[in-house]
Amino acid sequence: MPILVAVTILWAFSFSLIGVYLAGQVDAWFSVLMRVALATLIFLPFLKLRQIESKVALQLMVCGAFQLGIMYGFYYQSFLYLSVPEVLLFTVMTPIYITLLNDLLDHRLNIGFIISALLAVIGAITIRYQGVDEGYLKGLLIVQGANVCFAAGQVGYKRIIAKERSDLPQRTVFGCFFIGALAVVIPCYLILGNPDKLPTTTLQWSILTYLGLVASGLGYFAWNKGATQVSVGTLAVANNLLIPAGIVVNVLFWNRDADILRLSIGGAIILLALMVNDKFNQRIQQAKTA
Repeated sequence: MPILVAVTILWAFSFSLIGVYLAGQVDAWFSVLMRVALATLIFLPFLKLRQIESKVALQLMVCGAFQLGIMYGFYYQSFLYLSVPEVLLFTVMTPIYITLLNDLLDHRLNIGFIISALLAVIGAITIRYQGVDEGYLKGLLIVQGANVCFAAGQVGYKRIIAKERSDLPQRTVFGCFFIGALAVVIPCYLILGNPDKLPTTTLQWSILTYLGLVASGLGYFAWNKGATQVSVGTLAVANNLLIPAGIVVNVLFWNRDADILRLSIGGAIILLALMVNDKFNQRIQQAKTA
């Protein structure tokens, strides 16, 4: 858990850096490409494919493709429709998707997911009840796409590593994770990217470099390694530590005019959705041990 908390603090600034300095100014797919490429460069020297089966390497690539490649595609687009606090609050659904995907892989169905999802939507509408338009709803759905991909990558990586040798250093195989993400973002940039919207300032280049080497490279390795050391329930809760941390950073440094009351009410309803989901999970665990 300490690793997950440390990464949460590290990532708390990423949302605001993207929303304030990159979104709408730098091509989203170029930003994603640069982040993933720099992160890949960090772990390529450690990659030892001989220590891992090709099937497992491919599975890790798929995890990276979802958790980073496809997720970033959704994530960066969401800032075009939502404010930074709204993007943060809407990521609260990630723990629900984590438990849902894990239950599906274990051939269980958590009915609490439906109730939790409905409550989360109500909370989202509350945050901007006077401005719910097509763009806002599109942004909400885009964030959910990012949440599902982020959850799928975490659950998949945790289950894959659990089946591997306990003495296998994760840094020697984590390059596969980033290679999988790179396999997604390179063609996406070539097809969807806009070469006319590259970074134009030293600050933008510096932010992208930081996000690639530190937030993505070291951050995702530490986060996924931490995920293998805790239960699925703890991992789900840890995902939401980022929300208050990110909002505090954004409001204090960049968005002091935010409607705190409305964000708090909507956020409270969304957190209620998480509590409902957690209660159903507890019942399932009690039924399994009974």
